[in-house]
Amino acid sequence: MSRAAPLPSHDTTTSTTPPSREDQLARYQQMLLIRRFEERAARAYTEAEVGGYCHLNLGEEATVVGLMAALEPTDYLFTNYREHGYALCRGISPGRIMAELYGRRDGVSGGWGGSMHLFDAQSRLLGGYGIVGGQLPLATGAALAVDYRSGSEVVMCLMGEGTTNIGAFHESLNIAALWGLPVVYVVINNGTGMGTTVEQSSAEPEIFRRAASYRMASARVDGTDPVAVERAAAEAVAVARSGRPYLLEATSERLRGHSVVDPAAYRSPETVAAVRAADPVALLAAALLADGVDEKALAEIDTQVLADVAEAVAFAEASEHPDPSTLFDHTYATPVPNDSRRLPGDALYPAAPRPAGRTQGTTSSGQVARPAPPAGLGASSVTQHTGAHA
Repeated sequence: MSRAAPLPSHDTTTSTTPPSREDQLARYQQMLLIRRFEERAARAYTEAEVGGYCHLNLGEEATVVGLMAALEPTDYLFTNYREHGYALCRGISPGRIMAELYGRRDGVSGGWGGSMHLFDAQSRLLGGYGIVGGQLPLATGAALAVDYRSGSEVVMCLMGEGTTNIGAFHESLNIAALWGLPVVYVVINNGTGMGTTVEQSSAEPEIFRRAASYRMASARVDGTDPVAVERAAAEAVAVARSGRPYLLEATSERLRGHSVVDPAAYRSPETVAAVRAADPVALLAAALLADGVDEKALAEIDTQVLADVAEAVAFAEASEHPDPSTLFDHTYATPVPNDSRRLPGDALYPAAPRPAGRTQGTTSSGQVARPAPPAGLGASSVTQHTGAHA
């Protein structure tokens, strides 16, 4: 682990090479899939099919598609709780994602993670974190693991601008810069952390400039342009793959409130109009039409996407609810004596046979009897365990 020399920071990443029509159509289809999936997820939430919280990528489709296009299948991804679109772009089937939102056994996380905790080791999507900033130390640790074993993978860690005001943001970027870790920190700045604007919460509202404190390369990109995002992300990933962390800020707006239940009453009519005018899906559709793509072709894409989303809903509805006994199956990587799969009311340890002639709960000397610890658990461990629950 070596400290890398700093790279310059800049506002945009541009290229004179225009994207092909075929590539733009592929981007449009991905963005529209995210849009239609999230619209259907919002409807399912109002129908009480989705429990807990539900945060959508509506308005961030271009950012999602651009970022994911810059990653290799072997790279690792950590996100916050607004992650449905990222899961789709990582190749996880819409049905498995929708089933997870529905809390069903065939979901990405077995029905136990819900909207905020998608996890799929095969696609290297390692969460989905409901705690603001909870993914930052874990992503940094994953980058340390890659560096420790001299791997070639990159870790991408996504967050909103509100996350940059917690301690883990500083701690993670600082250690990544000191140790030269292969990680790209991406801030999706939609301008409002719940109901608080970035200007009200951050002394430096242009988040990418914070990288200067860590002598870290950084950039800011228009998050409504999928091509610009992909190029900026590709540069960031290349830097990280060479062993230097990177901070990328993508500016985009969310079309709805912070979550499905947030009416976004804090937005003025003028702000709402500006957000609608910057709708990335509508902007790309207009660009394709201007490039000669006919409306029928775009309508056919929409028809196919709607069919895919309907199929995902049908898959989710047909999936069964998970067995309650599986709730804690993935709490620990390996079995431990104090297994968390014990359900409320279950005995802490299996009851030991009662010796003949003794009163239940006491020894022959009248002392309170302790249950026998599980095999392999030493006396010191029992003392620590008992003390912790005293």
